[in-house]
Amino acid sequence: MAVGVFDSGLGGLTVLDAIAARMPELPLVYLGDNKHTPYGVRDAEDIYRLTCAGVERLWAEGCDLIILACNTASAAALKRMQETWLPPNKRVLGVFVPMIEALTERRWGDNSPPREVEVKHVALFATPATVASRAFQRELAFRAIGVDVEAQPCGGVVDAIEQGDEILAEALVTSHVEALMRRMPRPEAAILGCTHYPLVQPAFQKALGENVKVYSQPQLVAESLEDYLGRHPELIGRGTESRFLTTGDPVRVSGKATQFLRYAIKFEAA
Repeated sequence: MAVGVFDSGLGGLTVLDAIAARMPELPLVYLGDNKHTPYGVRDAEDIYRLTCAGVERLWAEGCDLIILACNTASAAALKRMQETWLPPNKRVLGVFVPMIEALTERRWGDNSPPREVEVKHVALFATPATVASRAFQRELAFRAIGVDVEAQPCGGVVDAIEQGDEILAEALVTSHVEALMRRMPRPEAAILGCTHYPLVQPAFQKALGENVKVYSQPQLVAESLEDYLGRHPELIGRGTESRFLTTGDPVRVSGKATQFLRYAIKFEAA
């Protein structure tokens, strides 16, 4: 038994990397659906179908607990999966819950009335599908009052990262930040609402300026998972070897992953 990490492509590796650094003894199985990436331009039904297929593949690898390390899947598919599809002995968790907790300074289970928080002007950078779902805005509004969220759909960034074109990815980031700042000139904080985006986080920070706090998900998700496993130790598997699976070309995906993470990763065919 291992903990599964699922993403539409390479982005979830940022989450896996943070989990492995925090819990090096935890066995992990990563599945990237590189054949169908990006999810952010697909409709909700397509995202749901592909996400369910990925989760079932990780179940076959013995993963009873799976992290959807993909904001698009978390926003468009997770709630429906949890309410109508998941068997009682399986757990699937998303990645934007820890981000909301950090921004609102309250635990997810805290259902007290929304209250004032320190950050008032928030820039959200995400895929078109995540922005369209309004999941971040909905959950923020449930927990905090007076927070202005300006969302920017960042078309093309995930494609550039998956293709290994760092120059194009950074140029697109600059363009998207400039577009958002024409509508919100002085954001106090920025959410990188896609797990691919930490791979180009320095470009976001440079374009936003050093005074804007950038919230990136991998560390927050790793901390949240450690806390969750502390409360559910029965979900911790044996062994220390991690595996990397892809629906795409394993050689090509391995090369792109190694390029961005700066250490060798070998993918197998899913």
